[in-house]
Amino acid sequence: MKSAVAPLAQEVPPTALDEVVAQLNEQYIEKGTPMFMRTVLALFSGGFATFALLYCVQPMMPALSHEFSINAAQSSLILSVATGMLAFGLLITGPISDTLGRKRVMVAALFCAALCTIASGLMPTWEGILLMRALVGLSLSGLAAVAMTYLSEEIHPQHIGLAMGLYIGGNAIGGMSGRLIIGVLIDFVSWHTAMLIIGALALIAATVFWKILPESRNFRASTLNPRSLLDGFTMHFKDAGLPWLFLEAFLLMGAFVTMFNYIGYRLLADPYDLSQAVVGLLSLVYLSGIYSSAKIGSLADRLGRRRVLWATIVLMLAGITLTLFTPLVLVIVGMLMFTFGFFGAHSVASSWIGRRALKAKGQASSLYLFSYYAGSSIAGTAGGIFWHYAGWSGIGGFITSLLVIALLVALHLSKLPAKNEKGR
Repeated sequence: MKSAVAPLAQEVPPTALDEVVAQLNEQYIEKGTPMFMRTVLALFSGGFATFALLYCVQPMMPALSHEFSINAAQSSLILSVATGMLAFGLLITGPISDTLGRKRVMVAALFCAALCTIASGLMPTWEGILLMRALVGLSLSGLAAVAMTYLSEEIHPQHIGLAMGLYIGGNAIGGMSGRLIIGVLIDFVSWHTAMLIIGALALIAATVFWKILPESRNFRASTLNPRSLLDGFTMHFKDAGLPWLFLEAFLLMGAFVTMFNYIGYRLLADPYDLSQAVVGLLSLVYLSGIYSSAKIGSLADRLGRRRVLWATIVLMLAGITLTLFTPLVLVIVGMLMFTFGFFGAHSVASSWIGRRALKAKGQASSLYLFSYYAGSSIAGTAGGIFWHYAGWSGIGGFITSLLVIALLVALHLSKLPAKNEKGR
């Protein structure tokens, strides 16, 4: 018996499995290592720059209306053309990165977006500004579509949640900071100068991103295959739940952007007559959303997405209702509730995509984000028509209509069987 066991022990030494595991782990970036810190800092900077550049123009819309003698709906195009081109770009930049590489596409995206933002601050005509903003949106799709894929490839699976959370945190803080910085600056300098400043900051962020982000170690280049992409899209639209989640993204983001596009017009006018700087400071309500995205997401893990999604939309409806009253305190509380509910709903809906799509998850995420930014572009501009004819009451009615449809969609989703999903 002993002689039979001894040769087997020599053929498979006990350290062989450990060596294989160690070699596999070396392919991933581990938490606590300098490379992990470099990665999350780079992606935080990239996410910060992306959303700062995208949404920094919201506070300056009233100033642009005055300078170029355009109405609110026309002024909103400065955001809508960017989000519209970003939505379009999401469908092509992801597959391009499969061929050219993740870091190369993301670095080019950030530098192009920063330079186009600087160029937009130098443009003398409204048409020139819109052209540069369209290029900003198209450029930013290169990071928005690729960053999460890079993290999922390079970070150790046990630590992806932390890395992804820090990246999304950079997104949210960037969106808030872009509005806040421009909202305060526009009261003291021209919008041209404000754009040059935010573009210069983005250029610094892009340089940091380029210098410190580790090169991909697990990326494998592949050729573009339009047929497989088309098959993936077709599969997702045949699913009983995914198209409704895409529609939910359109409605929720459309409502959210519409509110923040036009709330500045209301607060700058009678009876509030707030300064542009004070209106810009109200972007701090985003902090409630940064908190709710993690809190509501955790709650959905415990109670189930079907039970939580519709409740967050009801909270948004309560928030927009409060903004219809005149007292400033009620308006601010309404903004807080609306923002808290939106980020919570977005967290639940976006995480539901990964559970519902068991194949071609990247394409499912791209379609969700496409719908998300399409809602920002289309509804964000359409809201200007309601503002023009009915003021804030018109905006409130328009947003309420979007949210009622979103609530009906959420209730429909709550009745779908979970047999095709992982998790609740």
